[in-house]
Amino acid sequence: MKILFLDIDGVLNSNFWNDANEREISEGKFIDTEKVLMLSKLINETDAKIVLHSGWRFWFDDNMNPLRYESIYFTEILKAHNLFIYDKTPDLTTEEIRKTKKFSLVKAREILLWLNKNDNIEEYLIVDDLDLNNQEIEVHQIKTDATVGLTNENVVEAIKLLNAKTH
Repeated sequence: MKILFLDIDGVLNSNFWNDANEREISEGKFIDTEKVLMLSKLINETDAKIVLHSGWRFWFDDNMNPLRYESIYFTEILKAHNLFIYDKTPDLTTEEIRKTKKFSLVKAREILLWLNKNDNIEEYLIVDDLDLNNQEIEVHQIKTDATVGLTNENVVEAIKLLNAKTH
């Protein structure tokens, strides 16, 4: 099984998109549908399962049912492109990390913990705009630029990395 650890902010939206879409954001629609099309191409060409490792994962219950309008909208947009969230990473944040929003300090450990608890992972990739401060997983990360989010170049690279063993 191939896994795509997906961050949302800075990946499926961007500073540039946010500035141009204030009305959508005021309606709780934080997702750039152009980025979802790119994600769809990535998933269709790799058959990877999406594991949410964004702060957005707190907007879902343990069965990945959305708990807030933003996550309901996100789920519906994914579904429209035949995409589904397989799972989410565990939460290792502390009150201090949540207060200072320094999630990059624990994201790598959360991903490694998820990988250790799940068998049959042949390849994994992380798409995130943050530096995850961990050399072990750094080679498995495509770091997006938060100002533009996911790009076609990121998608081509991701497909190549996820399909490396099967081609």
